[in-house]
Amino acid sequence: MLNFTVIGKLSLTIDGEAVDLPASRKTRALIAYLALEPREHSRQKLCELLWQVPDDPRAALRWSLSKLRSLINEPEREALTATRNTIVLDEAMVHSDFAVIANLANDTEADPQLLQSAWDDAHGNLLEDCELSNQPEFSQWLNHHRGQLERYKERIARSMAYHPELEPTRQDRWAQRWLALNPLERDAALRAVETKRLAGQAEAAEALEASLSADFLAAGLTPPDFVAKSGAAQFSPAEPKAFLSADPAENLTFDPDALPPEQSIQFVNSIDDVTIAWGAVGSPDNPPLVKAANWLTHMELDWQAPIWSPLYHELAKDFHFVRYDERGCGLSDWDVSDISLDGFVSDLEQVVDAAGLERFPLLGISQGAAVSIEYAARHPDRVSHLILFGGYDSGWRHTAGEEEVSEREAVMVLTKTGWGRTNPAYRHMFSKTFMPEATPAELEWFDEFQRQTVSPENAARFLEAFSQIDVRERLEQITCPALVIHSRGDQRIPFETGRRLAAKIPGAQFAGIESANHLLLGREAAAAKFVKLTRDFLLKPK
Repeated sequence: MLNFTVIGKLSLTIDGEAVDLPASRKTRALIAYLALEPREHSRQKLCELLWQVPDDPRAALRWSLSKLRSLINEPEREALTATRNTIVLDEAMVHSDFAVIANLANDTEADPQLLQSAWDDAHGNLLEDCELSNQPEFSQWLNHHRGQLERYKERIARSMAYHPELEPTRQDRWAQRWLALNPLERDAALRAVETKRLAGQAEAAEALEASLSADFLAAGLTPPDFVAKSGAAQFSPAEPKAFLSADPAENLTFDPDALPPEQSIQFVNSIDDVTIAWGAVGSPDNPPLVKAANWLTHMELDWQAPIWSPLYHELAKDFHFVRYDERGCGLSDWDVSDISLDGFVSDLEQVVDAAGLERFPLLGISQGAAVSIEYAARHPDRVSHLILFGGYDSGWRHTAGEEEVSEREAVMVLTKTGWGRTNPAYRHMFSKTFMPEATPAELEWFDEFQRQTVSPENAARFLEAFSQIDVRERLEQITCPALVIHSRGDQRIPFETGRRLAAKIPGAQFAGIESANHLLLGREAAAAKFVKLTRDFLLKPK
């Protein structure tokens, strides 16, 4: 067993005995990367990740591998294997403190002593002796994992703040830790005030409530309702039911306490060696439905989302529902050289092939509609039906005037500089246009979801890629039945854009739904209408 300590300085024990890692910082960075990403990697990608500067990066990689293989491998145990083109560290033989913390942070029923231990171990800088200032892709990967470690600490603190085995004074200490990690987290604020009251500290609770209300107002956010019964009544990622309408007749038929359907996340490599995360839910005996990726998704976190989760639960009842995270986003590779329409379409091609699908209906949402249109035009024999929601056929660089171009370019600059900050003001610009009818709790959840799903650099790159999309000449080439759905009050992609899109696709059906949201909230009646339109279009006999 290879036991890696990656929080703090990198260290390794093999079968319980400490070993001396090579002095080379890049060699240590290589083994750390392989330990935290235990899957097959191409030599070319590792060279780009760690050796962009040397004249001969492949020789540098071979030298590092020779040092590591002599250290790790034994005649009866080959943990690190390398072929001419690929390298992999055997996942079954790898253990790390980061993985232990991740597992406990995601275990809502974990023993408090184990959570305490994980909390203690999480306080350190991830791979502090493996930083590479001249390797931007590796630095981006490392910063992403450091951010993930902070989020694991938040989850641990949250679990302990609610843990039924802890007395109120200990719950209060954990609630304050949770709040310190994320001062503008609504649930943390509510629980921090509540636990002080439960611990008999009424005056301290009132003072904290006043202070937190002022902090939220200063950040341009609506303060939490501290009069509410408890923080648990507010939304947290584990409680999607807080988004349900008070009138059950207006909701999707979706059990808010249900666990996510069984989902096996898999990976497929694109033609330019980008690893794409994909998976399917719903019985394989059901007819297929493929959703083209759109911004923003995350194969795991989507099941906690007020926008995606209710829709996905519903679609999985009738379909073998295949989806994936696009390149640069979610669980797919973030370190990518190409973010473009061609790259998006190529990834869709690889996913449906990996899923073994020959002919299938295709669902495209937002810019995923353009990806779906392009795919359907290239592969008319494989797409049986096309459903487009909130879509468009050309980005703003093809249609905008000079003033609009200046405004949108300024937004991209703000995105790159402000996306990753704790204060969600920059991300809030997008949340409000995506979902103007969302509650403050829903907006704050989506703000954080954006930060966890994509890097600041990639967020700006996505905006630029979307601005250049142009599939206008492809619309007349669509031969399959098509349904275009659009929110009448969509503030991001105007209703008229959807109407024109349907008019240009031969024989397309069009349906407007009553919502102002570009991304539908599961609790709104429009979401149920969207699911009904999809079912009727795909399942009802013609």
